[in-house]
Amino acid sequence: MQNTFDKTQSYEREAEILKVLGHPIRLKIVAGLLSEACNVKKIWECLGLPQATVSQHLALLKNKGIIEGRRSGVEVYYSVISEQARLTIEALFKSPTPK
Repeated sequence: MQNTFDKTQSYEREAEILKVLGHPIRLKIVAGLLSEACNVKKIWECLGLPQATVSQHLALLKNKGIIEGRRSGVEVYYSVISEQARLTIEALFKSPTPK
């Protein structure tokens, strides 16, 4: 198989997703949200982190288009909307096939 480099592809969006997911807390948040939508309280309780810390990470993930918040009464439930982020997380945590 011959390697070729695509000069027309910028890879900007992909690099941005990798950069955002490169932080351990954000990686944990996105991996968790792939299982189920959660509100901020459940996320910070599960991670054992201060609410302010989790909120800052959620805001960044939301601004980068990786997650979205859906209001239900007074609570906001977050879920992953980026297909690229989902595929990246799945590839990272996929069990290696035995040889």
